Amino acid sequence: MSNDNPYSQPEQPQQPYHQPPRKSDGKSTMVIVGVVLAVAFAVMLVCGGILVALMLPAVQAAREAARRMQCSNNIKQIGLALHNYHSTYNSLPPAYTVDANGRPLHSWRSIILPFVEQQALYDQIDFSKPWDAPENQAVAMTVVPTYSCPSTEIDPTMTTYVAVVHPQGIMSGATPTTFRQIIDGLSNTLMVVETDSANAVNWMSPDDIDLQAFLASGAARDHGGHPGGAHVLMGDGAVQFVTDSADQNLRKALVTKDGNEDFSAGF
Repeated sequence: MSNDNPYSQPEQPQQPYHQPPRKSDGKSTMVIVGVVLAVAFAVMLVCGGILVALMLPAVQAAREAARRMQCSNNIKQIGLALHNYHSTYNSLPPAYTVDANGRPLHSWRSIILPFVEQQALYDQIDFSKPWDAPENQAVAMTVVPTYSCPSTEIDPTMTTYVAVVHPQGIMSGATPTTFRQIIDGLSNTLMVVETDSANAVNWMSPDDIDLQAFLASGAARDHGGHPGGAHVLMGDGAVQFVTDSADQNLRKALVTKDGNEDFSAGF
């Protein structure tokens, strides 16, 4: 029987049932985020460590190149000082000065101080007394930057810039040498060498090295200086890098000033 009641309400269609959304667990979300961040941080650390490991040799090489350049500049300054000394006194300085009994007193490094912009320090030295006399101790403990190789870790009052004292060398002892006496030519004869830390001396001390020490430095270097070799200052003021593997006869010939050698081909 149909419902003809005009006042009745039409039937409403049934709405589908929806389960109310569940509230999210805040603690679980934080844990997940924390894990993700921890993993990301760990990955960054690993990648950063690998990057540092890859870059470290390049950084060390760049630093050594800079130190080697500074060392070369120091030796060039010493060479310029020696040439200016020769221009002033018509000879190079002796390897050392001596007293009336022939005892060494002061090094050539002390003598050329005015020519490496250290006139004030030079004026404080009592050259009539030994370098290590009480009157000269304050000067001996003063650092002269020009005499310090930045690649060698030693007491800053010590130096690895020395002469090879030899009867046939430019630095033969207490007797000075003139450029005219260097028959081999200035470019074939060395004036100053860079030795290893085992042979370092106080810059003011009248001590250097002999031929045997110069030859040994090419066979077994204890230096902590430059890898593979060391600088030498030639008579013409040029700075060369002699490798540790350089021939021993070459080293001997570089020391003597009258052997008629020719090393224009390099080292």
